[in-house]
Amino acid sequence: MIGTGYWGTNHARVAVELEENGLLEKVVFCDINEGRVSELASNYGVEFVTDYRELISKVDAAVIATPSHTHRDIAISLLSNGVDCLVEKPLAVHSDTAWEIVDTADRNDRTLAVGHIFRYHPALQAVKKRIDRGELGRIKYLHTNRYSFRVPRKSSGVLHQLAVHDLDIYRYLLGEHPDRLFCATSSWVRDDIEETATLTLKYENTIGTINESWQIPVFGKKRELIIIGTERSAYLDYLKDTEFEIYDTRVQRENDEYRATDEGQITHETRNVEPLREEVEDFLTAIKENRSPLANGQIGAETVSLLELAAESEQTNKAVSVNMDQLSE
Repeated sequence: MIGTGYWGTNHARVAVELEENGLLEKVVFCDINEGRVSELASNYGVEFVTDYRELISKVDAAVIATPSHTHRDIAISLLSNGVDCLVEKPLAVHSDTAWEIVDTADRNDRTLAVGHIFRYHPALQAVKKRIDRGELGRIKYLHTNRYSFRVPRKSSGVLHQLAVHDLDIYRYLLGEHPDRLFCATSSWVRDDIEETATLTLKYENTIGTINESWQIPVFGKKRELIIIGTERSAYLDYLKDTEFEIYDTRVQRENDEYRATDEGQITHETRNVEPLREEVEDFLTAIKENRSPLANGQIGAETVSLLELAAESEQTNKAVSVNMDQLSE
């Protein structure tokens, strides 16, 4: 477990739980902050190191939850020396670096997973199954709001910290990338750190909008997704892992007239699991079974490429075309 900051401590807890349950033989923590990592290791009774290179001779797999700009050096070093890696999102700051990590994993026949945790959100997984079965009909519209009120981060803005989730969620649900996207951002508090972003994405048959902001005090912490289909619609509050709503609504044509039909809404409960633990267990199972994890390295690199296109759109104030084949070359 490399990186014992805020999110790294959650990974550390999950790793220790998996060790206690016999799914891991041994856990080692790593952080350059010796005071922090030694205290956490002492609390859990595990070994710790302060240099990730020491892990090469100690571990088979690693979770990398360090700042994004450090992912490249750590991941490439470990992957090149036979260590499978789960790298927290975003996989890298720049797309060329992200694809370099993917190529390193491929050349060394290593498993590479990326921390796109919402692919493991139980309610989102349940809704995707309904979409795949055709219960919602054709998906017409996706809409996301992620709002909170806080001081923007020093290192990166809402594109890399929030929109990275929703770009991947839309790919997960639709099974495709957008054809075009437009992005507008604003930076009032910190220069060059966007605290608010709006993205519009055009797919073959679907429109998606994504709203992200750290400057909205109205709702508290809001994380929601709306999916509009030709037969039914769905609503998710991401803060409720096990719950989603289905709206039995549609617009129908009868003879030469159109009629809006609303047959009500039902709240559904799904399995109660922790997304982070599901993510880590999928990574470990993928290693054992020599298969690709649900959020693999290519998915992570493609998402970083989309983030760069969003930044290009913001800079040029124009919509940009998406050609993922060219972006991955």
